Amino acid sequence: MKIENLNDLFLHTLQDIYYAENHIVKALPKMVKGADSAQLSKAFEGHLEETKEQIKRLDQVFKLLEQKPKASKCPAIDGILKEADELMSEIKDADTRDAAMIAAAQAVEHYEITRYGTLVSWANLLGMPEAAKILGVTLKEEFGADTKLTKIAESRLNKEAAE
Repeated sequence: MKIENLNDLFLHTLQDIYYAENHIVKALPKMVKGADSAQLSKAFEGHLEETKEQIKRLDQVFKLLEQKPKASKCPAIDGILKEADELMSEIKDADTRDAAMIAAAQAVEHYEITRYGTLVSWANLLGMPEAAKILGVTLKEEFGADTKLTKIAESRLNKEAAE
């Protein structure tokens, strides 16, 4: 895609996060199964369902733009997910693996927060208040998921891994 202006960049970034969300949906079931902590597994299950809804919202934004939903390869999310997968397979201690999975999931959340934050800002700047509103809902969910992971990590799992 040739990017000549902020509208083009907005669309490219939307395609980037569309790719990311679809790959996250594929990765989360493995994380659900790989988590030793029932609380962590449940959090991943909940985020899987939330992510499916986020994809539907992205479809709505593409429709507002009169564009067909399209994914643009995102090397950043590919790298984050690959690292998470490698850690899950390398770490034998269940508590340490759970701590690593939380860290990997938070890396994903932080990536998503940057993308959605940027998209909301650009949508507002480009006069797309409805797109900004839709993307803003997802941005709030991503912050919520990050906070939930922090609470799980700090309340118990990191301490168990340290023992």
